[in-house]
Amino acid sequence: MEDLINEFFEIARYNLSNITLQCGKINFSRLLEQLAYEFEPMFREKELTLALEAGDDILLICDADKLQRVFDNLLRNAVLYSFRGTEIMITAEQQKYALLVKVTNHGDTIPKEKLERLFEQFYRLDAARSTDSGSAGLGLAIAKQIVELHNGTITARSEAEMIEFTVTLPLS
Repeated sequence: MEDLINEFFEIARYNLSNITLQCGKINFSRLLEQLAYEFEPMFREKELTLALEAGDDILLICDADKLQRVFDNLLRNAVLYSFRGTEIMITAEQQKYALLVKVTNHGDTIPKEKLERLFEQFYRLDAARSTDSGSAGLGLAIAKQIVELHNGTITARSEAEMIEFTVTLPLS
């Protein structure tokens, strides 16, 4: 219950106030490695493996705490909705003007008509998911707000029992 209350307060804060980012230059590769380490117990519990493909030193100017929240949420969803014994993959590719980060897992295919709604506040694919995870459907809405504050985009696609979230962030 405490987690749900905190989620409600956080989404209200993102929507009702003028959030200012506390930006600095970070090594984004290390941020992803740290998250992977923190999620290791959840991976083991569900017999999941993680493949992390990122350059050694991807430098990014961003609000590290807020972006960590985005990728924490994407990884948490990947763990919750992955088939047992499958692989979660994170790729980070530095392009000329942007960083492209993908989080991919194997689970039930999400119908195309529901993909866009995933980022709406309180939207749940079905009632069973909300009770199983203890979530109110706010995590992806918060993630979208944070990514957009960084002038980036977040999208989702799903086909053939694969779910992929793509976050694109400008490099400058």
